Amino acid sequence: MKKFFLTSILFLFVFSTPFRGQEKITAPAWSDDQTIYEVNLRQFTPSGTIAEFRTHLPRLKKLGAGILWFMPIHPIGDKNRKGTLGSYYSVKDYIGLDPALGTKKEFQSLVKEIHKLGMHVIIDWVANHTSWDNDLVKTHPEFYTKDSAGKFLPPVADWSDVIDLNYDNKELWQYMSGAMEYWLKEYNIDGFRCDVAGMVPDEFWSFLYPKLSAHKNIFMLAEDERPADHSTSFAMTYSWNLYHLFNEIAKGKKPASEIFTQLQKEKSEYPANAFRMRFITNHDENSWNGTEFERIGDGVKAFSVLTFTLPGMPLLYNGQEVGLNKRLSFFEKDTIEWEKSELTPFFKTLTKLKIDFEVLDAGDKGAKLEEVKNSNDDKIVSFIRSSGTEKVFVVVNLSKEKVSANFASAPEMKNASEYFSKKKVKIGKSFSVELKPWGYKIFTSK
Repeated sequence: MKKFFLTSILFLFVFSTPFRGQEKITAPAWSDDQTIYEVNLRQFTPSGTIAEFRTHLPRLKKLGAGILWFMPIHPIGDKNRKGTLGSYYSVKDYIGLDPALGTKKEFQSLVKEIHKLGMHVIIDWVANHTSWDNDLVKTHPEFYTKDSAGKFLPPVADWSDVIDLNYDNKELWQYMSGAMEYWLKEYNIDGFRCDVAGMVPDEFWSFLYPKLSAHKNIFMLAEDERPADHSTSFAMTYSWNLYHLFNEIAKGKKPASEIFTQLQKEKSEYPANAFRMRFITNHDENSWNGTEFERIGDGVKAFSVLTFTLPGMPLLYNGQEVGLNKRLSFFEKDTIEWEKSELTPFFKTLTKLKIDFEVLDAGDKGAKLEEVKNSNDDKIVSFIRSSGTEKVFVVVNLSKEKVSANFASAPEMKNASEYFSKKKVKIGKSFSVELKPWGYKIFTSK
């Protein structure tokens, strides 16, 4: 759904509920070192179809994408539709596939090919609300929230194209879990990204997970960031906190050192096996709050390095890898401009780094992060992820100034190399590095 609501609704949930219960939700082993890639099928190609998207699979494989997350692919409601094409999040039929995208057989074949290439598939699931003309309105009106006059209600006033589902009705739980199981059985997808997960009762998610995981070891992503999400259904949650902090640092409103303060708080409140999704853009941010270039300017590469090297899983939104610098329309056709860009090899290098070094794995599989103090910590972030002989030492300038970082206690790395330039370097306890504005260095050794 539209991102602007998050500042007023989802932030009510941030850290409001401490992690409760057993650390039972763990991500599948295959996801430990992956990069998640968000696919907006409508805008991905001129035709906006599954068939044309399929031609991009070899490129996405070379890019290093490991999990393809498809924004909603269900038929879109007509009644009270916004714009010409409507919102992907106005679901008319949970079982159906939007005919504008293609056929059931085409999507089944697409999933098979993605799996053959060694990638995985999750689809967006909108459990909180439906379109006004979803068949459930007629067959199960009792599934919906109504006012005192018996009229259907949007979950948020501005979401006038959808109506709220009422999870007090336990029959709705059975219907919704059955619809999700259908996609696992019929299409063999690998999991779900669950829209506005915090607006659906935790009890439903706890009820759902055993049903879905009985089919396969699924990957579940919540559009939410509460620690409690990791005890219901979800392996990964959004790290909105860090995303907003990145924007503040880019504007010069917060020092770089604030990142470690935030990460320390996160470490104390989330279970060790929790995956956090790190990002500088996504479909909501791009359409409603601006491209990454509008928000963080020349810091795009610097902050991207952090999304790949801090604990968690990095997200790439389609077009990000070619420097897409326009806000994609949400309710109209607005094709992504696929152009050659220096960002493509940049992101290929980062996805390879993520795979090459186990210390960068997400959750409790990755090595803990240790801050490495430097002489300019208001502008420079420096840290190490290490285990045994494997070390990844990251130094990033989060300012528009050319600065030097001097280290009195740098990690000793006798046979290190800088990952982008491949230049050999010997790092002793006393070490210094000069960085260009928004510059970065990643020193590695095994």
